Amino acid sequence: MELLFVYGTLQEPAVQERIIGRLVAGTPDTLEGFFKSQMSMTEGVYPLVIPRHGYEVYGMVLEVTDEELHRMDVYETTAYRRVRVPLRSGRESWVYA
Repeated sequence: MELLFVYGTLQEPAVQERIIGRLVAGTPDTLEGFFKSQMSMTEGVYPLVIPRHGYEVYGMVLEVTDEELHRMDVYETTAYRRVRVPLRSGRESWVYA
């Protein structure tokens, strides 16, 4: 299983159900050293995180399979890059930045 820190649409039950076919009970955590912003795309406005010292982003950590993580990669498109990050809890997780 993989850990994925989510801070936007992937926290929504309907999106999880549509993308991976199930709901994931996440646990709250914090991503330190990142700033939450947003980007406008043809389909709408989407959140993103940008490395920035002194900031933090609140979100959830989901435990997902490799296959589910791949499905989320497809959902996030090349607009995002999946990177490994340490979280305040001490866990290491993937995040789309």
